[in-house]
Amino acid sequence: MKKLLVLIALLLSVTTYSQILEPVKWEFQSEKISDTEFELSFIANIDEHWAIYSQTVDEGGPLPTTFEFKANDSFDRIGDVVEDEKNKITKHDPVFDMVVSKFYNKAIFTQKVNVTDLDTPITGVLTFMTCDDERCLAPTDVPFEFDLAAPTDNSFGESQILEPVKWHMSTNKLNDSEYEIVFNAKMDNKWGIYSRFVEEGGPLPTLFIFDESNDYELVGEVVEGDLNKVTKHDPVFDMTVTKFYNEAVFTQKIKVKSDNFDVKGNLEYMTCDDKQCIFLPDNPFEFNYTKENGLIISGQDTSTPVNIDNKSINNALYGMSPEELTKSTLKCENEVSSLAADVKESGKSLWSIFGLGFLGGLLALLTPCVFPMIPLTVSFFTKKSDDGSNSSKGISKALLYGFFILAVYLILSVPFHLLDSVNPDILNEISTNVWLNVIFFIIFIFFAFSFFGYYELTLPASWTNKTTQGESVGGILGIFFMALTLAIVSFSCTGPILGSLLAGSLSADGGAWQLTAGMGGFGVALGLPFALFAMFPNMMNSLPKSGGWLNTTKVILGFLELALAFKFLSNADLVKHWGILKIEVFLGLWIIIFAGLALYLLGKIKFPHDSPIKKLSFFRISSGILVAAFVIYLASGFRVNKETNTFTSLTLLSGLAPPVGYSFIYPKECPNNLDCFKDLKEGVAYAKKVNKPIMLDFTGYACVNCRKMEEHVWPEGKIKDYLNDDYVLISLYVDDKKELPEDQQVEVERINGGTRVLENYGHKWAHFQTQFFQSNSQPYYVLLSPDGKEILNKPVGYTPDVEDYEAFLQCGLDVANDTK
Repeated sequence: MKKLLVLIALLLSVTTYSQILEPVKWEFQSEKISDTEFELSFIANIDEHWAIYSQTVDEGGPLPTTFEFKANDSFDRIGDVVEDEKNKITKHDPVFDMVVSKFYNKAIFTQKVNVTDLDTPITGVLTFMTCDDERCLAPTDVPFEFDLAAPTDNSFGESQILEPVKWHMSTNKLNDSEYEIVFNAKMDNKWGIYSRFVEEGGPLPTLFIFDESNDYELVGEVVEGDLNKVTKHDPVFDMTVTKFYNEAVFTQKIKVKSDNFDVKGNLEYMTCDDKQCIFLPDNPFEFNYTKENGLIISGQDTSTPVNIDNKSINNALYGMSPEELTKSTLKCENEVSSLAADVKESGKSLWSIFGLGFLGGLLALLTPCVFPMIPLTVSFFTKKSDDGSNSSKGISKALLYGFFILAVYLILSVPFHLLDSVNPDILNEISTNVWLNVIFFIIFIFFAFSFFGYYELTLPASWTNKTTQGESVGGILGIFFMALTLAIVSFSCTGPILGSLLAGSLSADGGAWQLTAGMGGFGVALGLPFALFAMFPNMMNSLPKSGGWLNTTKVILGFLELALAFKFLSNADLVKHWGILKIEVFLGLWIIIFAGLALYLLGKIKFPHDSPIKKLSFFRISSGILVAAFVIYLASGFRVNKETNTFTSLTLLSGLAPPVGYSFIYPKECPNNLDCFKDLKEGVAYAKKVNKPIMLDFTGYACVNCRKMEEHVWPEGKIKDYLNDDYVLISLYVDDKKELPEDQQVEVERINGGTRVLENYGHKWAHFQTQFFQSNSQPYYVLLSPDGKEILNKPVGYTPDVEDYEAFLQCGLDVANDTK
């Protein structure tokens, strides 16, 4: 709820970061009451028209002012923080449209403490939000520290001065009339400064403000270099941002227009580590120009930034550089056809995810939140036809209503396209992020018990109220708000389905486009019935009546959510190598879950909102038998495959269950008991020794299609023989979170600009794939010569057609043999 309120406050803010506002300044004081008792004072000095809020506000309003003390044995708090009533006003707040208590001009908060050790400071963090009558600033965390051994009046920032960033400025002469000013920032370890370009609601950007002058002209804008620029999740602001570590370089060109002048201005920046931020708005700079000396500044640092030596780094990491990699001139007759599957699959997968989204939308229609809305909404649009007026207008509005339902869900996927454009690896990193998968596991468990009826998931009532008010606008805009209202009020039923769609799309190839396709299918399925029934009202007579079957549908979905939850926990377990959810445990859990579903369908288990069952329907009996058969199918996964000496892989669980080699009883390092290498240099050295071509297998522990290939294509006929006898298999896991040795944790350039630091093996192999083969999807298969420096034929991605994949391997082998 707190994050929601923060988001509302940021959306209401109409300020821009070109004008830095700091309307509240804090002072901290302490007063000795007795030998062991002290009173701590927190004093807020507030600019005119601005205010901060009381410690107590109603839910749905602004963030209250809070005080969090870091616990230690040196003191005990006596009661709670007390706020002085002076300057406290309780009135209607136009920003939040509610009555709140807040302070103007000055606010004083006090906390009494009993101290047992004067030498240990009392520390903590206070959090406050400040607003004027039109806007709010983002909530701010202010650390505090009281040294009671020598009490003093300390203004915020004076008790401990942090200076993690040092700036050096220099100039370069470009020609007789143009100079370049260089701003070079060097940051302490773990501290970073932000790009000039950040999203609203995030950190403050780095700004260079030049005083206006007729003596010189700015040529373009300040340019920020790509050195040490990293785009990643920022834990302080809980969003993806672009920032610089270690060192950053900014440049501004100026054109000289007179013989003697000064260039003055101010630099504003924010610097953060993983826990705290410092905003430094006052950093004036000044350069002097004369015709004799040119543009100079005292104490300038003319050191040249170190450039990244890509060739040396690639040779150290991979034993070669992209420039050394060549493509064979020999061709195979079947090369093009063997690659067609990769092209077809891309389009096919989007239609598949659209179909799954459509199916999800149909399931959502059959839930108690949506199904009863169909006749009510359709009758609203067609009611005019009952009194003889033109019914075509009602039908057109119903069609528009259905379209807007689709539009609402498509809009939800837009932010993920923006993330994908910032960094091509970002969705892969999100989908394989260990803690995100753990969060998905917890969310799905939460969704499952909501479907079981133990509690309801609802969005804030204020959202519904706002959209309902929008319906009164009328016309097209009013219809849009009706569609938005449906999306909000039905969230308790559609939310878990949409969550499954989001998580599944992030875990699959195609990322943002997969999500858009899925959301499109969901929106079409949800909006289509409203339009169809408005056009053909008589069809509503064939609809079943609302009843207990709607809750049965929800409970069935709850069991499915519960089963899928363990898929995400399995992803995290595979990536981090925890070894807690191996194939035996996973299959056992699924058997228990679906056995429970079978018992529910057969009336042996009941949930809170279930209606009494007088007689089992045909649907319940047949569904219960089908689910029981699926339980038997799951149990068959414990059969041992004698050829691979592993449990038998189940086709229906490909990509959902962990690999069969990930086992307590029959552990295997490589799929299908094959010999493989997981280090590039070791694999290439072995291939040279045995003079066999190489198959690079770019894969992932959480990659669904990788498991399908390994479990259902690789074991087939000649393919297994090729991989066993003719190729050296090197499997590189792009989501392996195992930390790299320190000497390999280097900074590298991204293929689309910028830099990144390779921290783990997943980063290393993902960088290798994008830099050398211009691809970042998995699975991805590349056939190389024994020395690893010649690509034998065109690489392929997911190729489920056994004949196509066999032809791909045969082609590479033919080329390798022809070049010997």
